[in-house]
This record gives sequence, C-alpha cells and structure tokens, in this order.
Amino acid sequence: MTQEQYNVYAIENDHLKVVVSNYGATCLSIQDKKTGIDILKGYDTIPEYQQDPGTHTGGFIGRTANRTRNAQFKIHNSTYHITVNENGVTNLHGGTGFDKRIFEVEKQTPTEITMSYFSPDGEEGYPGNLEVKITYQLEQTSLKMLIRATSDQDTVFAITNHNYYNIDGADKDDFGTQEVQLFASQYAKNDELGISILPLEDVENTPFDFRTSKQLSKDLQSEDPQIQLAKGYDHHFAIEGEGLRPFAKYTGEHLQMTVYADLPGMHMYTGNYYDVIGKHGHHDIPHSAVCFEPEYFPNAINEQGVKQPILKAHE
Repeated sequence: MTQEQYNVYAIENDHLKVVVSNYGATCLSIQDKKTGIDILKGYDTIPEYQQDPGTHTGGFIGRTANRTRNAQFKIHNSTYHITVNENGVTNLHGGTGFDKRIFEVEKQTPTEITMSYFSPDGEEGYPGNLEVKITYQLEQTSLKMLIRATSDQDTVFAITNHNYYNIDGADKDDFGTQEVQLFASQYAKNDELGISILPLEDVENTPFDFRTSKQLSKDLQSEDPQIQLAKGYDHHFAIEGEGLRPFAKYTGEHLQMTVYADLPGMHMYTGNYYDVIGKHGHHDIPHSAVCFEPEYFPNAINEQGVKQPILKAHE
C-alpha cells in the first residue's frame, strides 16, 4: 500500500475536533477543544495503523464484527466459509476486514465527511457485492457515525466501530476513578473460544452489573470465572429497548461521554491484551482503554432467538 492511497482529514466545530483517515474509515482522534483532551488511543501515523498487531484500533469492523463460530454460516440453503483468523477455527472481525481497506471519500464539509468502500462478492468468503458508506458528522458536542450499506445478494452485515477510549486522555495508563454505566440488565457469557453464548444471564449480583454507575476498574481483578477467562471485560451486553437509545455513559475527571446506538447490544472490551507503542511513542498497556462496540449478538447468524444480521438484497 502506498502513501498516495490514504489521506487524513479533519472535521471540527466550536466544541470538537475529529481526525479520521480513509484507511479503514479509521477515527484517529477525538479532541475536546475546551480541555484539549484527546480521548482516543491510537498511533501517530497511518503506517502504524497498517502494522497494528490485531487491536483493530479506531477502525470500522466488517462485514461481521466479533467472532463467527467455525468461520461459517448458512443463508437460505447455502453454506458460506469465511476466513479463519483466530484459534485455527474462528473468524474474528470479518477476517481482513474493513479496517484494513481503503475507502473513497465522497463528500467533505467542515463538520462532516462521508467515505465508501466496495466489497466484491466473495471477499473473505461473504456473498454479495456490497457497498458500505461511513459518515462522520459533528453536531454541537456530539459525534455521529452513520452507517449505510446495500448488497445485490442477501448477506451478513454486522459492522461496528472499534475506538479505544480513555476519557482522561490518550496518554493515560489506567482507568483511575473513571466510571461506567451500562443500560443493560443482561449479558452473555463467553465459551473457551471467547464466543458469546446463550442464554443471556442476569447482571444482578455479578461483576457485570453496571446498571448504576461504578468505577470501571472495580471488578477488573474479580475472581469471577468469566473475568478470569477474558482477563477483564470482553463481553456482550443486551441493551434494553429498541431504536436509538443510550447504551453507555463513561465519566472521567473532566469529561463525560454517552454512547447512543440502535443495535441490539454492545460489546465492552477493557483492552485486556492491549500492548502497543501508541501516540507520541507512549507505551499503551492492558486496561488503559475501553471499547464500546454497538453490535448484533456475536455469532448471531448461527444462533436462534436473536435478531439476525442479514442485509437483504437491494435493501
């Protein structure tokens, strides 16, 4: 990949400055202009994003976020085999996904940018010629990420964003006294491969109860077998309600962020294996950033009783 194929773009208003790249539709920084705090972990240059060891920092993850069991699924009567890239049996985040692709910038204004990517039929094993468009849009103190896609065949489409946040700043090494509230009364346990399993479990009386805001670090070292297995949080939370609604509230020393989305749930990942040389040469270590990934239930295409992430042809 040559330097000429990717670029970096900034959008801003009186409150926020956001820097993105057409490499992976990646969000490079989100800066609060009043405090000067950049709340995103990441790298200084695009070649560093290209060489990322598998954290998927800042990118848009598709066609399918999270893990697909046995790297296969069935639509109608056809079985599709997609790229195996974890544990020798699992597909994680779509294979060589959208976060590793070059997008074409279609529109840019001072406060908005839209970019698109054409994923041909059979790419990573998925059916259908798919066109996906990502729009970053600023309105006052909000950053909106709008996702649109069309396909000429029924296909799986379960994209998410994979920003790594530290609300106190990109150079912070831990969560300090930061608090999180999740609007979820149920979560999914993981199996030994890290794949979410049904039935959903109640969060009550578990380390997964964030219905009332609590310190993110409070139960990170819990003896709960699920926390031990994942080395922290790496779990799906079923967000109550439908449509655009609050998913998470994240509070730091100076700033607070609320995540809204319209998907069935959200994956919260506390960077349990995050270990990279990031911005300004800073060594970013495990449990120094948190991901809020709105999503369908992981592996939903192979599960019964959950909303299916099937994009119908021409819809």
